[in-house]
Amino acid sequence: MRIRGSTRLLVVVGDPIAHSLSPRMHNAAIAALGLDAVYVALRARGAAVEPLVRGLIAAGAGLNVTVPHKRRAAALLDVASETVQRTGACNTVWAHLGGITGDNTDGAAVRAVATRLLGARPARRALVLGTGGSARAAAVAVAEAWPEAVVEVLSRDAARAGDFLTWAGGAGVRAEPTDGAPVDLVVNATPLGLTPEDVPPLDRERLRHRAPAALLDLVYVRGRTRLVRMARDAGIAAEDGREVLLEQGAASFRHFFDVQPPLAVMRAAVEEALGV
Repeated sequence: MRIRGSTRLLVVVGDPIAHSLSPRMHNAAIAALGLDAVYVALRARGAAVEPLVRGLIAAGAGLNVTVPHKRRAAALLDVASETVQRTGACNTVWAHLGGITGDNTDGAAVRAVATRLLGARPARRALVLGTGGSARAAAVAVAEAWPEAVVEVLSRDAARAGDFLTWAGGAGVRAEPTDGAPVDLVVNATPLGLTPEDVPPLDRERLRHRAPAALLDLVYVRGRTRLVRMARDAGIAAEDGREVLLEQGAASFRHFFDVQPPLAVMRAAVEEALGV
């Protein structure tokens, strides 16, 4: 890949960010199509996000935004997609005639992967672990795929759980506090699992009691997370976040370049990094 004065910059911004496979996946697609662009990862904290995003957009860059900045990114938009308006979170930002424009491609990605995991079984009740931008996208994904589904939220912070329930009431999501009863689907939207030292957000006993048919962990690591391995050992259809990464990345690529991305190339790059 050659970097020239004309090369367009694409960036994924988050904290932490060193684990992200977005650069590997997108650069493989860029090379396959012969595009004059490069995709890099940048770590940014708190107040640095707004000037960084505004500066990069002014320079013609495109951005993906990941944990914990998705809600902060949404507040910077001049033009927000319907999904961003509904979730209050944004993971894809680019410049358009109307100004800084953004979308949230996470929801459709979660919906597609969760539907595949469940097969013909509907999700009547879903448990979402976490309350941030990814959790909101997951809750909306469930509501769009199964409009009658009840979404339970589990958080270590009661105030954040309360805020999530208030948001859900205005976003068309049938959300309730968790009651410990069995569910059809579990989605982990926390960063727990990124490091081997992390304790899974659900222990083996609570997972067994919840008895989900499917579990989707948005975290991805080589060999898959402890939560995914634990679920598979219990006979649960479970997957980590690699397919969500691929689905949302492909949608972002279309926003950035207005072309269909080479999905097979992107998947191969992810599988090379994480194993099949």
